[in-house]
Amino acid sequence: MTAEPLDEVAFDVERGKIREFARATGAADPVHTDLGAARAAGFAAAPATATHVVVAGHYRDQAAFVAKLGLAFERVVVGSVKWTYHRPPLAGDTLRGARRVADDARKKGMRFVTLETEYLDADDHPVVVLRETLIERGDQQ
Repeated sequence: MTAEPLDEVAFDVERGKIREFARATGAADPVHTDLGAARAAGFAAAPATATHVVVAGHYRDQAAFVAKLGLAFERVVVGSVKWTYHRPPLAGDTLRGARRVADDARKKGMRFVTLETEYLDADDHPVVVLRETLIERGDQQ
């Protein structure tokens, strides 16, 4: 993994956004939408849905980081995404993360760039690690 981050992001985990994300993704567990259910399940606040940290993409300059990697944006697809949780993000958390290159390989005319973002809470405790692989397809000319 490179020492230098590609970019950094910070965002608040908002209860209303958790509710909207739960509705949009069909998450039926009431812990995401009902504070009483969340507390009955042992959470101090509503937990975010499993993929909630993808909202960080709204706070990032995606075109800038793709250009920084030297990728041709029009030939890039997401190959895989994996989340590793230390704990669920909760409403009221402020998360920040730095995205770094974990691997960069070429296979069969394609480039595979694996990125890793570790999200930390306000006390610098790890919350979730997002690992995503971008695939730059070969030039089809």
